[in-house]
Amino acid sequence: MEDFAAPPDRPWFRHYEDGVPHAYPSIRPVFGDDAHGPAESLWEQFDRTAATWPDRVAAIFEGTEFTYARLHRMVELFSTSLARLGVGRGDNVVLQLPNIPQCLVAYFALHRIGACVVMANPMYVAPEIAHMLDDSGARTMITLDAFWMNTVRKIKYSTGLRTVIHTGIADYLPFPKKQLFPLIGKKKGLWAKVRKEPGVYRFADMVAESEGIVAPTPGGADDMACLQYTGGTTGVSKGAILTNSNLLSNAHQVAGWFPGLKAGGEVFVCALPFFHVFGLTICLNVPIALGATLLVIPDPRNLKSIIGKIEKYRPTMFPAVPAMFEGINRFPGIEKRDLSSIKGCFSGSAPLSLEVMNRFEQLTGARITEGFGLTESSPVSHVNPLFGLRKEGSIGVPMPGTDSKVVDLTEGTTEMPDGENGELILRGPQVMKGYWKHEEETTNAIRDGWLFTGDIAYRDTDGYFFISGRKKEMIIAGGYNIYPREIDEVLYAHPEILEAAAVGIPDQHRGETVWAFVVPKPGAKVSGGDVINWCRKRLARYKVPKRIVFAETLPRSAVGKILRRELREQALEMMKNEGGPK
Repeated sequence: MEDFAAPPDRPWFRHYEDGVPHAYPSIRPVFGDDAHGPAESLWEQFDRTAATWPDRVAAIFEGTEFTYARLHRMVELFSTSLARLGVGRGDNVVLQLPNIPQCLVAYFALHRIGACVVMANPMYVAPEIAHMLDDSGARTMITLDAFWMNTVRKIKYSTGLRTVIHTGIADYLPFPKKQLFPLIGKKKGLWAKVRKEPGVYRFADMVAESEGIVAPTPGGADDMACLQYTGGTTGVSKGAILTNSNLLSNAHQVAGWFPGLKAGGEVFVCALPFFHVFGLTICLNVPIALGATLLVIPDPRNLKSIIGKIEKYRPTMFPAVPAMFEGINRFPGIEKRDLSSIKGCFSGSAPLSLEVMNRFEQLTGARITEGFGLTESSPVSHVNPLFGLRKEGSIGVPMPGTDSKVVDLTEGTTEMPDGENGELILRGPQVMKGYWKHEEETTNAIRDGWLFTGDIAYRDTDGYFFISGRKKEMIIAGGYNIYPREIDEVLYAHPEILEAAAVGIPDQHRGETVWAFVVPKPGAKVSGGDVINWCRKRLARYKVPKRIVFAETLPRSAVGKILRRELREQALEMMKNEGGPK
């Protein structure tokens, strides 16, 4: 495997903490398995971990514990059942589950037989799932019983979907939660009774004891392991091709950034959703590589539950987004709660304020390191030292084995002097292979091995990077990426809307939130509530505009392009007059 390292004169190396390597794969394999070296696939990494610590608790879910041996057996059984349904090497399979044990089993079972995992947000509505199925060519989907009955079933026959495997949140809950869940889950749209029909199978049946386990056929290091959907300047949701090597490299890079972590001795709070690339790496791939225990939490918004589980299970690592840290800081009576087991936190997806960071560290005694990344880099590319120099507002320094620089915004060929803005670019083993079926966008994004991020940034003389803005018009709300054009298209489909444009507005709780500027058709009588209800039926909840602003016209450039920047400035002025962000 090629050795990735930045040139030795990069200024950030002097800020690396003792024990943090400079290159990859010079990062020592987690288990020190020098005879075999780093694992070649995600399945191989999981297989090694399970063999090393079979009796260690791998996952805890609402009181139910799974040892690595039990989880490994379930993966073998489920992958065997998948293979008998015809799923195997080269197949794309959509996995639409919240953080539940079945998600872990399905993820590694698919990798065991060389299939590619297409992670889907459980909040996606039918048109969003249909696009993902059509674009990826997936014919098999693993989802919740409620999602199947309420959403996916409507689009099965209009897409290439042929096989559906459903499971329930209650399946692995302990008594009496399991018996009570249908009553609670039905009200929340998380439980439904599934009808028997051809091509529909129960997860529980597929992990029942079986004769003859199929041999593993995992993909190689450079084979596609995950198709992680993201957006772009065109507004078309596209899949980033992440290989086994990409995802494993990033897991080891992150693990290497915390040299004090003890293999086989950590417990991770896994509240970040596995379907999001941040949660996938930090809450799934990293702890599995470390032989850690995953404290699996299905609802990251339930802070009461998270705090209670921290007190009960004494986790050591807490990856989160700023809204979670802020929410815990403000939780009633938090000063009397015991969160002292946490020693390290990783914050990402949105900027973390110094005030929130300091408050959380005072409450817990933990240290927070703030990082940066994007789907196309698996995702972590930059991070602040845990105990070294942390700079407010900085995304930190490049990860081990990662090189990064700032280049001119026009051609992208001239490196900018320290302190001057340009486009942030990077290269390393975690950079994606390309975009699925988007050759032109792949060529634009990856040039001579460098990933052009679309983010405007500058570097200071210490080698720390700072984000100034985005060439892309992406909105980040609560850690989720939202692409304005996707919302625009839903708004334009409204029969009484002539023009529309969505923009991201600062929000003190979510980082950003969505506002939509709308020009009604002449004579139309449409209210903001009408437009929001229209969007709720066609978009995931976090994408729905929080506010609708009606206008007579929208500002446009000389070539007719709507100027979102001007709309955002109008919105900011409105907020200022109303007393600031809410």
